[in-house]
Amino acid sequence: MRGDSRLSRMLHVLIHLGRRKEAATSEMIAKMLNTNPVVVRRTMAGLRERGYVQSEKGHGGGWKLTRSLDQISLLDVYEALERPELFCLVSASDHAGCLVEISVNEALEDARREAEALLLSRFATLKLSDIAGDFDRRMDMLGLSPGAHGFDT
Repeated sequence: MRGDSRLSRMLHVLIHLGRRKEAATSEMIAKMLNTNPVVVRRTMAGLRERGYVQSEKGHGGGWKLTRSLDQISLLDVYEALERPELFCLVSASDHAGCLVEISVNEALEDARREAEALLLSRFATLKLSDIAGDFDRRMDMLGLSPGAHGFDT
């Protein structure tokens, strides 16, 4: 099963948008993510519907944040992306009547639910500004300016 990187990718994009004065086009974002602009627009749509970004068409248009990075949590972005699967564990269904399989599946599902609740609780406490601050510290340690990264240049 292939992992879902939408959350990671959109967090990346949103932090870059938070650093920009002007809008970033879908083409610019797609180039940074090595994907298609249509994929960018489709993925950003949920963020726009929740009011975290806005888009404008035409010359000078593109995507802009509508809130500051300290007003957006990881949970906000996760929910705007329609809650992608966090874990790829699936229950076996080879022997639906087997009491061992039923017990195993129930134990795995209980553990998955607990882990998901813990992770989502942590997502709620992390703001995009926390991640951006960590990025700034890393850039400072390397003696680089934040504008030397991504589509900010």
